[in-house]
Amino acid sequence: MTGFRDFLAYLGALAVLTWQTTIAFLRPPYELRPMIYQLDSSGIGSWSITALTAIFTGMVLALQFSSGLEAYGASMYTGKLVSLGIVRELGPVLTALLVGGRVGSGFAAELGSMAVTEQIDAIRALGADPVKKLVVPRVAACMLALPLLTMMADLIGCFGGMIITMQEVGVTQKFFYAQVLETLGIVDLVHGLGKSLFFGYIIGITGCFVGMHTTGGTEGVGLSTTRAVVASAVGVLVSDFLLTKLFIALYG
Repeated sequence: MTGFRDFLAYLGALAVLTWQTTIAFLRPPYELRPMIYQLDSSGIGSWSITALTAIFTGMVLALQFSSGLEAYGASMYTGKLVSLGIVRELGPVLTALLVGGRVGSGFAAELGSMAVTEQIDAIRALGADPVKKLVVPRVAACMLALPLLTMMADLIGCFGGMIITMQEVGVTQKFFYAQVLETLGIVDLVHGLGKSLFFGYIIGITGCFVGMHTTGGTEGVGLSTTRAVVASAVGVLVSDFLLTKLFIALYG
């Protein structure tokens, strides 16, 4: 029961920070420079690993589906499955896990170092709001960067799938492209990009929350970094299931 109460307390504190972040985001002045800096660090800084993961994910999916469907004489439809799987599920989830490991840990380490050296207390002592100064730019940047990175991952993943499908199945580029256009619709984009928006919030708020509650000096910073990666990954996977159920119920 103690562990369950601690878990509820953790969720409650996370909800309080979410409310404070929302209020601080809506309250002027609106400082764009910190958010642009965080967007460059979390978004642009993550494009290479996202692209590398996406292209090999698309290639592996194409290999698996073309081989599995060959027994049923349906390997020519590999493009449909690859594009649908990447856009609806693998694109947003793998991107979120990678960004969560890279960016969420960075947020936790940076804010954790500020917490153990009492810099966050100094910000409060100067009359400034640490949520406004530290949390809002990071959460906003993550929520903006994740959908953009997801769209890039979708395109690159489908491109990787197209290369392998053309090689293994023997279809043309035009045929693969027609299958993708025939399969994907607005609903599928809503599924993927809608989830990536929530994933960005989970990564940003979790990393900031863990970092701001760091104690124990440099050792505590290391523990907070690990805790932020694990918490963001679990949050992404659990919310992925819940959001998938919600989107299917709403849009089918």
